[in-house]
Amino acid sequence: MTISSNEDIFYEGGPASGDLIINLMAGITLIGLPFTFGALVRALWVRYKITTRRISVTGGWLGRDKTQVVYSQIAEVRAIPRGLGSYGDMVLVLKDGARLEMRSLPNFRETESYILEKIENSPSTKLDKEAQGFSN
Repeated sequence: MTISSNEDIFYEGGPASGDLIINLMAGITLIGLPFTFGALVRALWVRYKITTRRISVTGGWLGRDKTQVVYSQIAEVRAIPRGLGSYGDMVLVLKDGARLEMRSLPNFRETESYILEKIENSPSTKLDKEAQGFSN
C-alpha cells in the first residue's frame, strides 16, 4: 500500500499485546485453547493502518487478505471495550451493509472518535446532508 504525500497516518500496527497475554493465560485451560490460537493468529498476521483518507486491514492466513475502506463508505461505527478497557473491538458498518471487524484495537476510544470525526467531514456525507427531496 502506498501512501500519498497528503495522507497522514493516525495508527499503524497490530492488535493490542494485552489480548495475546490474556488469551495465553486462558490457554492453560482446555476451554481457553481456541481463544489462544485466535490471539496468536491475530498477533502474527493482522495489521491495521488508519490514515486521514482510509482504513486498511491486512489479515487472514499469513496476512494475505487486504481490505481498504474510505471514510465516505462508512455508515456506522460500533465499538466495545475488552481487556478491562485497555483495548477493544470495533465494527465498521458500510453503506452497502458489509461489515469490517477490527479486533483487539489498542486505544480504540481515540480511534473511534477519530473515525467518527472523519466520517462527519467526508465529502459524500456533506452532500447527503445537503440533498433534500421534493417534500419539505
